[in-house]
Amino acid sequence: MSLPPNPDPVLNVPITPELVKKHGLSDEEYEQVKKILGREPNLTELGIFSVMWSEHCSYKNSRALLKGFPTQKSDADAPHQVLVLAGEENAGVVDIGDGWAVCFKIESHNHPSAVEPFEGAATGVGGIIRDIFTMGARPVLLTNSLRFGDLSSKQTQRLFRGVVHGISHYGNCIGIPNVGGDIYFDSCYEGNPLVNALCLGLLRHEEIKRGAASGIGNPVYYVGADTGRDGLGGASFASKELSEESAADRPAVQKGDPFMEKLLMEACLEMMAIDGLVVGIQDMGAAGLTCSTCETAARGNAGIEIELDKVPQREKDMNSYEIMLSESQERMLVIAAEGREAELEAVFEKWDLHAVQIGKVTEGTDMVVKQHGQPVAVMPAAKLTDEAPLYKRESKEPAHLAEAREYDFSKIPVAGEQALGEALFELIGHPSIASKRWVWEQYDHMVMTGSTILPGSDAAVVRLRLGKDSFKHIAIANDCNNRFCAVNPYKGGLIAVAECARNIACSGARPIAMTNNLNFGNPEKPESFHYLKEAVRGLKNACQAFDVPVVGGNVSLYNESPESAIDPTPVVSLVGIFDREAHITQQTVSGGESLILLGGIPTELGCSYYLKVIHNLLVGDAPEVDAEHEAHIHEFVRLQIEKGRVTAAHDISDGGLAVTLAEMLFAKDKTFGADLDISEIEPDRLDAALYGESQGRIVVAVNSKHEGKILSDAEKYNIDAEPLGKIMDQPWLSIRTESLDECLVWDANALRETWERAIPDVMERT
Repeated sequence: MSLPPNPDPVLNVPITPELVKKHGLSDEEYEQVKKILGREPNLTELGIFSVMWSEHCSYKNSRALLKGFPTQKSDADAPHQVLVLAGEENAGVVDIGDGWAVCFKIESHNHPSAVEPFEGAATGVGGIIRDIFTMGARPVLLTNSLRFGDLSSKQTQRLFRGVVHGISHYGNCIGIPNVGGDIYFDSCYEGNPLVNALCLGLLRHEEIKRGAASGIGNPVYYVGADTGRDGLGGASFASKELSEESAADRPAVQKGDPFMEKLLMEACLEMMAIDGLVVGIQDMGAAGLTCSTCETAARGNAGIEIELDKVPQREKDMNSYEIMLSESQERMLVIAAEGREAELEAVFEKWDLHAVQIGKVTEGTDMVVKQHGQPVAVMPAAKLTDEAPLYKRESKEPAHLAEAREYDFSKIPVAGEQALGEALFELIGHPSIASKRWVWEQYDHMVMTGSTILPGSDAAVVRLRLGKDSFKHIAIANDCNNRFCAVNPYKGGLIAVAECARNIACSGARPIAMTNNLNFGNPEKPESFHYLKEAVRGLKNACQAFDVPVVGGNVSLYNESPESAIDPTPVVSLVGIFDREAHITQQTVSGGESLILLGGIPTELGCSYYLKVIHNLLVGDAPEVDAEHEAHIHEFVRLQIEKGRVTAAHDISDGGLAVTLAEMLFAKDKTFGADLDISEIEPDRLDAALYGESQGRIVVAVNSKHEGKILSDAEKYNIDAEPLGKIMDQPWLSIRTESLDECLVWDANALRETWERAIPDVMERT
């Protein structure tokens, strides 16, 4: 369809090759645009194609890989089936029994946070909250997964402080508890921090809402905040590498208002509770009004027409390009049932919010955008969404990886008693391993009074109120060790899922579904694409082994600064359900318990934090993973927790066995000690036994009267279980070994002080 002449200057801008390139479209993609339209686009149409065909919106470089993820449980009759599959809507929905479900998803706001850390992080939280209540669910918790450069860097300290402040500000103001997450510090993130935000909501099966436009003549409503010029081109900005000029893209970072979002959330939930009023609903997130309009039309196989003059605007003389591409926050698009407009408008008037009819559902499948009564953009909606370009990129393993994996560890002599003892202080004081209390104390994690296990344990546990006297508990955890992925992305993907599932098991829960945030470099570079391809293969195989479906997530590519690309970082988030209401933490609860190691003594040093912190090396292969056997160990731990035999459980991960044991001694109100002996199970390398990060290992604390029964059951399950010793009231950690003449002994109070003060000592003096 050709468009009539339009006096708006923006629509008469010549479309040059330079302008096309600036919009992130290749020559081939631009030719495809012209073929779809049957003519050259105007600037507004070019902008619409640019954002909808960006990696952030279309997943054009990753969509083919993601199709391999399992999206439903292997047994159709098993409990906790997926009710809304990955990719169908804004977020996946999973049954939790008795007619109830949870809806959850994780999203990134990496590039905006690198430029404006406070606003970038805050609006990341706001966006993921909207994704959840758009589905009809009331948000009940937040978590986040954060990655920064070396904490000694002033730049990192600035970004870290701003991001944490932004997250806490938005979540605290809107009144949703932030129950934890994971935080790592590594020089690879120096120029490109990662800010991944997760939200989970609760709803009944019949309350699920869809984001589809249907019913010819049904009115299309704009609800929420005014549209401004903030956030212009945000989706495109997130789909290119950061550069020295990225600071000039500050207008691409949105401004958030959590108080407005609170009103919008309550109004939308009230509106959606009115039977039959809402036909479809979609938040205006990435690509703003453009994305919400074309996606609802494409999902409903319908046409949609909107008039931009009716869009509430907070700035004067906004043109069609600016209105369509603005990513102003706290806005939603609603398709209502025709004839019931007054009901919808009454709800939003009550909450003192805009509810303006800006269009209608039409025949055909075109998205028609008008301004001043004249069409300014006409295009087939599905061509913008379902038929975006799809690429299969070249994959090539970086040459240095094979050399790193084959490293000869005989070059590193096993340290003596003093060095091995000092290593624990250095490891437990590394910001990636140390206490994150400085962060989570800034979050309101107690609002809504559902937090049962607070931040700081392997997994958070939250009580969901279903009715006056009816509750369910869920566990949630985030994980990813970038160092494993940097050397062996396939194993790194496997380990991310395995460790997250292990953390869920240590709380006593069973994982039921996963969301993920795939943070990688430029996929157009064969070496970077290799990382993405192999990590996704690892994630897929692990999900199949644990029978955990993927219900959605986010892909964030082009995470590169002028210095380098980030390490591949496929962040995994798992939600677990409790078969019985029995949950525990990683901290011991009283003196006298026995400690039992499940899974065997660690034997591998490859890619460990010991090598990073003590030897400044990233070498060796990532640890081996037997996902099926690990699932077997998880089931065993859950059963022992349900039987009341296990009082604390903590998996071996960053820092190895010694760090795991020390952290178990740091109870809420007391520091315990432990008298332990590994001389009979010690491998050839004592440093590997103490600080290696071999997978599938869990340390459990048990009442001494249950020790024999647990060891007996472990033998029946064919699980390696080794008694380590006892928890003591005196705050000393001692470990007897075969290799050393003397016990290794640490002051547990001094270890705790190092662990607790590592981050505050840096952040409170800057």
